[in-house]
This record gives sequence, structure tokens and C-alpha cells, in this order.
Amino acid sequence: MAGCLWPCVTADADGGGAGHKKGGLFRSKPRTPPEVVQHVRELLTHILDHKDAGGGGSSKRDAKLEHKMIELSKSIKDMKGILYGDGEEDPCDEACKQLTKEFFKKNSDIFRQLIIFLPQLDLETQKDVTQVIANLQRQKVDSRLVASEYLEANSDLLDTLMSGYENIDIAVHYSTLLRDCIRHQVAARYVLESQHLKSFFDYIQFPDFNVQSDVFKTFKELVTRHKSTVAEFFSKNYDWFFAEFNSKLILSASNYFIKRQAIQLLRDILLERSNAAVMVRYVSSKEHLIILMNLLREDSKAIQVEAFHVFKLFVLNKEKPPEISAILHTNRNKLLRFLKDFSSVEKDDKKFDADKGRVVSEILTLALKSR
Repeated sequence: MAGCLWPCVTADADGGGAGHKKGGLFRSKPRTPPEVVQHVRELLTHILDHKDAGGGGSSKRDAKLEHKMIELSKSIKDMKGILYGDGEEDPCDEACKQLTKEFFKKNSDIFRQLIIFLPQLDLETQKDVTQVIANLQRQKVDSRLVASEYLEANSDLLDTLMSGYENIDIAVHYSTLLRDCIRHQVAARYVLESQHLKSFFDYIQFPDFNVQSDVFKTFKELVTRHKSTVAEFFSKNYDWFFAEFNSKLILSASNYFIKRQAIQLLRDILLERSNAAVMVRYVSSKEHLIILMNLLREDSKAIQVEAFHVFKLFVLNKEKPPEISAILHTNRNKLLRFLKDFSSVEKDDKKFDADKGRVVSEILTLALKSR
């Protein structure tokens, strides 16, 4: 194929085709994409078998294992080169297709082996693995997303990735891999329905900022990407989910970043059209209204603004329950004084000003109705 850097397997390839050694010493051609995958699989199997064997081991054996590790890192980088190109040439579609087909071939455990062995790899190779797997989630073979089919049949790998948060040294890599996997609806549904989901509220509290922000990124993707699946999840898990969300991500958030991001995420969830029933239920709760009114009193202007975008949903709800109207009416003077000088973080934010005007008007209307 013109412009393809990697020799692809063809139907008429002879028995001594690309990837075979010439004279037992030198390789006549680079490995084909399937052969690169096969070589990675062989190296992983060899390394895992010999590492599991344990024992003292000789220095010769250790040196051989070290050589295999170096070769493994190089071969993983070769896979990355096939999928992403070399910086000068774009990746070859046929080569990517062949690599993907071999990677997800039935009874092949290379995906599982890479995930299990990831903690043993050096940092650079760990990054290469995450990039390879991310790319493979998007690759199609005969118009099929084979990664989705693979994850449906091997959903226990998602459990492995989620349990990886327990190891802070690899938590970011496992979080990235999980985020790539939940691009597929079948994987997202599995995670949403698993017991691991509740653990996200604790993982987001990790003291390490990089881990914390990456976990939150994955969590956000999980509860926003697949609209119909998420709406179904909320319909079945509303009570415990928002109890945890409010308690751990807003009321007792460990830092400013989590609190602000959580309020933004809450707004996104409530404003999603497919979550209309969730929004109505949320803004009909006086407990939730009190939480948002208290957030308006935060020292951080940014958090106040984010809280306002959720608070306005309570005020502008045309079907407000009597208890919501009563709270707004009782606090109308304080709210009007606060809103009078309240402004957006951004200058000349016309939408914010318009929203604020509508909120003020509605609060004034409530006051007139109560007379």
C-alpha cells in the first residue's frame, strides 16, 4: 500500500514472508502489524511466566528477563508507531486494521496481560500502553468497534481497572485506560451498575492533585457521555447517588477544585435534556435548595457563580413546590440584597446578567403573590 510504512499481510504471502528471519540471524523485513502484536504477546507471556516462577534466580536469568523487558518496551512503541504514524507519515489504515484484528483476536489475552503487567513497566512504556489502548478503542474492523465487543465479553477487566485506583503509583494510568474504555456504552453501563461506582466518591478525595483531577475527569465522563444509559442509571439510583454527591463532593469537599468542578458537573447533569426528570426532582427538594443558598455565601466568587447557575433552576422552576416558594419568599430580602451587586467572574457576561434579571424578577413576583 502506497505511503504505508509497515508491511501488511496479504493473502498471497508465502511461507517465508515478512517477519521471518533470514539465515537465522537477521530479519529480512520489519514485522507485519499482526506479527508485532504476536511478538508483544509472546514477550508478555514469557516475562509473566518467569516472574511468577519466583525463586532466587541467577544473574544470567535476570539479565535475560531484563533484555526481554527492553524488547517489550520497543515492541509496544512499534505498535504505537503503527497506530499513530511516525510524525512524518500518517498511519496506514490497513496496517491499523490488521493490528486491531490481531490485538482483539478471540482467545488472545494481550489486553488483559498489558493491564496486569502495567505496574511493572517503566513510566514511558506505561504511557505508550495507554496511548495504544486509547487508539484501539476507536479502531474499526469491517465497520465493527471490536474493542466494544471485547469489553462486553471481558467485563472483568473493567473491575481490574477500577481496583487500580487503590495503587496511587498507577492510578492515573488506570483511570486513563478506564476513561478510554467507557467510550463504549456497554462498558459505561457495566461500571455504572457495579459496586465500584460508589468508590469514586472516595477516590476523588485522594490528596495527590494529579490523581484527584484525573479520577474526577473519568467520573464526569461516566455520568455525562452516554445520555440514555445515564438517565436510566439516575432513575434507579437517584437517592444514594445525590446523597453521596452532595455530601462528599460539595459539603465536605477536600479542596476548592473538587467543590467547583462538582457544582459545574451538577449543573451539566441537571441541564441535560435526557435528565429532565432528574432536574425536576432535584429542584423540588428544600434540602438541595438550602445547600445551594449556602454555596452562594462562599468566599470564592467562582464557586458563588457556579452555585448561582444551579440556584436559578430552583427559582425559575414553573412548578415549584410550596415549600420551595416559602423558603425563597422568607429569604427574599437577603437574596435581593445579595443579587443586587452580584456579578459574573467574566466581564460583560450578558447571559449571566439576563439570568440574574429573571431570577430577581421571579423573587419579586413571589413576594407579590404572597400579599
